[in-house]
Amino acid sequence: MAKRDVPPRWDRKMQQRLARGEAAALGELYDRFASLVHGLAHRVLDDERAADHLTRDVFAHVWEHPDAYDPRQGPLRTWIAALTHRLAVQRLRATETAALARGGSGSVEELETKVRHASVAARADYIVQSMPAPLRAALELAYFQRRDYRQTAADLGVTEDEARRRLRLGLQLLSTAREAASPGAPGTPPGYGGAA
Repeated sequence: MAKRDVPPRWDRKMQQRLARGEAAALGELYDRFASLVHGLAHRVLDDERAADHLTRDVFAHVWEHPDAYDPRQGPLRTWIAALTHRLAVQRLRATETAALARGGSGSVEELETKVRHASVAARADYIVQSMPAPLRAALELAYFQRRDYRQTAADLGVTEDEARRRLRLGLQLLSTAREAASPGAPGTPPGYGGAA
C-alpha cells in the first residue's frame, strides 16, 4: 500500500516532464484532463465559449508554471480542478462585476450567491467524476434513470444490500460538496470548493 505523502508516480513524472518543457507531456495532460477542466469551467461560467477559453487558459498556466504543482500536496487531478475552479470563479466575478458596473441588474450579494452555487455544483460534478465506477453507476441508475435500489441492484447484477451500500456511500460523498463550499472545510483540497 502506498504512503499517503508519496504522490502517484504518473503525477510526479508528468510534473517533471512539464518542468523540462516537453510538449508531448502537455498533450498527454490535455488528453487526460481537458474534459474535466471544460466541464468544471462550464459548470461555473454557464457559457460554452467562456469554458473553452478558460480550458485553454488553465493548460497555458500549467505549461507556463509547472512548478506551481507540488506532488506532495495531492493528486495532479485535484490541483488542476482547484486551478480551474479558482480561475473560473475569478472570471465569473470579473464578468458579473463588469455587468453590474454597466448598470446591469443584481447586487454584489447576488453575485456571491451565484458564485457559491456554482462552486457547489462544480464540486459535486468533480466528486461524481472522481467516484469509483461502481458508485457512479449506481447513482446514475438511481437518479438519472429513476431506478429504486431493487432495480439498481438488478441492473448492476449485485445484491440489494450492495446496491443500497453503493447508493448510501455515493450520497455521502456528494453531501460533502455543499460542506466544501465553505473555505477551509475539512477534506477540501487547498483552494478548492471555497468561493475564493
